[in-house]
Amino acid sequence: MQIRNATPADVPKVLPMVAKICALHDAWDSAKYGFLPNPEQRYQNWLGRLANSDGVANASSVRSVFLVTEDEENLVAFLVATVEREIPIYRLQEYAFIHDIWVEPEYRQKRVAKQMVMQAVERFEQMGVKQIRLDTAAINEAARKLFTSCGFRISTIEMLMEFSQ
Repeated sequence: MQIRNATPADVPKVLPMVAKICALHDAWDSAKYGFLPNPEQRYQNWLGRLANSDGVANASSVRSVFLVTEDEENLVAFLVATVEREIPIYRLQEYAFIHDIWVEPEYRQKRVAKQMVMQAVERFEQMGVKQIRLDTAAINEAARKLFTSCGFRISTIEMLMEFSQ
């Protein structure tokens, strides 16, 4: 299997995986992940811009890492992350944020996710980014184990309260 930068041609192949990760998140916590219909279609333009990004900051691009993994004939995983601005009360001015990572079920337990995360870490370090953040669903213990094995630590715990309307 090969991990590489995503291209615009990869975006339509990534969208079914986006639909799967959105459905999984919605099943885990629909209050938190209450997606509008067809969230994968809403990703399409954003992913297209990231696939065109060269990872360098300029007026028309976002510094990002958008990786795909392919076997002999199909895309089997993706990771998408961007550099975000911190609000101006902190010493840290920017950080990378891993938005999504998905590995098709039949390719899990083959270290694909860890390899993609470590490549993203390396790329952001090369960009001069000083911190990488991500969120994981409370139920997703496997993801926490993965990210811990990559050097991440828990820094905050998000809590949610719903109001009946």
